[in-house]
Amino acid sequence: MKWGVGLLPLALVISGCASVSEINETLPTMSVISGKKPHEYAQCLTEKLASSRGALQVEPHKDGVRVIVPQKFSSGPAAVFDIEDRSSGSSIKLHERISNVPLRPKDVRNAATACISG
Repeated sequence: MKWGVGLLPLALVISGCASVSEINETLPTMSVISGKKPHEYAQCLTEKLASSRGALQVEPHKDGVRVIVPQKFSSGPAAVFDIEDRSSGSSIKLHERISNVPLRPKDVRNAATACISG
């Protein structure tokens, strides 16, 4: 019984819906620079996350692209990548929906890291 009471708040946090604008208001969980252009980086993310997340939404944004990653088990966005063009590549900011929950899935972060130079 104690486990059920302890897991209820976590389940509510995980199952809650958030919009892209709400996710973007949180502090970035990753902020890096890559030698890849925005579309190259977005393509890499799409390939790395295809098996675990399905189709990512890629849309023009400022001087680059925004990539919206869907949640694994419910509707709505799980993460938002803002990828802006720079003279020698791109700057990348990752905002995650449950950034303050240490037990969140690591596939998004792993893909983000793998795509920086790989």
